[in-house]
Amino acid sequence: MFDRPPRGSSLATNGERRSADRAVLVRLGISVPATDEEISEFRSLVHSAGAEVIGLIGGNRRVPDARLYVGSGKAQEIANLAKTEQADVVIFDHALSPSQERNLEELLQCRVLDRTGLILDIFAQRARSFEGKLQVELAQLKHLSTRLVRGWTHLERQKGGIGLRGPGETQLETDRRLLGVKIKTLNARLEKVLTQRETTRQDRRRNGIPTVALVGYTNAGKSTLFNRMTGAATYTADQLFATLDPTLRRVELPDARVALFADTVGFVRQLPHELVAAFRSTLQEARESAVLLHIVDAADPERNQRIAQVNEVLAEVGAGTLPQIEVFNKCDLIEEPAHVEVDEQGQARRIWLSARTGEGCDQLAIALGRFLGPTIAQCKVRLNPESGRARARLYASGAVRQEIVLDSGELELEISMPALAFEQICRTEHINPEQVQF
Repeated sequence: MFDRPPRGSSLATNGERRSADRAVLVRLGISVPATDEEISEFRSLVHSAGAEVIGLIGGNRRVPDARLYVGSGKAQEIANLAKTEQADVVIFDHALSPSQERNLEELLQCRVLDRTGLILDIFAQRARSFEGKLQVELAQLKHLSTRLVRGWTHLERQKGGIGLRGPGETQLETDRRLLGVKIKTLNARLEKVLTQRETTRQDRRRNGIPTVALVGYTNAGKSTLFNRMTGAATYTADQLFATLDPTLRRVELPDARVALFADTVGFVRQLPHELVAAFRSTLQEARESAVLLHIVDAADPERNQRIAQVNEVLAEVGAGTLPQIEVFNKCDLIEEPAHVEVDEQGQARRIWLSARTGEGCDQLAIALGRFLGPTIAQCKVRLNPESGRARARLYASGAVRQEIVLDSGELELEISMPALAFEQICRTEHINPEQVQF
């Protein structure tokens, strides 16, 4: 038996990395042949995980083999290549069952990783925030809990000894129980973090500042556009899942409009359902946004399929019905001029730009401002002397920029504050429209 870590382990552990793993890749076409784009994305995922690709084995099957997924002949071909090239790991671009993974490891005599394990490994490397690390660890443990069928010899022995005689429990049962306790603890900690995030969101709602979430296929240029629009320095790289944790920045739009931009995790083909569930809270910013900026790689020949795949994931996380503006990024790579396409109401529905050069980004800001409407109310309000409570509330909100006492005894207040909050004060304090001058 080869020296191997516990089942469910991947290329990274708690963010620590060893020297680059030598990896043999396996990508079969099930029912239909694998496309070049699917194989290219698979290679990109492996490179993003930090592994060195030393070989790729393909093929076609009508249905997966129940025992080895690839069939005995193909499995032997993989074993020969792994042995010849001294591979550390064999990575499948498929979801393997625990028994298939175990059988393959016994045959290949090296680690075996499926698509879910590979993406989890990348997530483990990318997570930086406390919430992101909790979500990664929780997803890893849930993935590991389904893979405790591994045949370590000590898993079948009963605990025993002086004072411990009796039915006891197998080591396998102990591991399952400890995993259950750890998962429960992580869920409780994550719930506290989510409560804190929800409190912050409620404050933003009260202040009337809308959120604009950047969503799209991974590596479409979301973080580059985010940095261009906000002046932030979010990490960007030509790799899948370059950023994982959501980042929010305030953006001043034309005509005194304000919005919060949220950069979210990129989507990918066949994102495992357990990962969608684990990062549901991370994608909460998308669900709570006023509008989604769906970033599309304009130079991607498969862009229509990518759009459909992103919309499918958005529907899974409950953001499928939110208004969208499609942003076709990297238009400079296809020599397409920056421009805006509008609908029957004159609202922008598709914008062509280049986040790298900045071409068309000003048009995006104008289109967003029109779509969101005014978020800051800048006006003058006339109050009679009896409106002391309304005056006090305007001062308490920090909205008053100047106050003048008119000859009539009325007060003229020059204010600047979130439009929604101003509308609420006008409604509750019975400030009539004729008292307001924009």
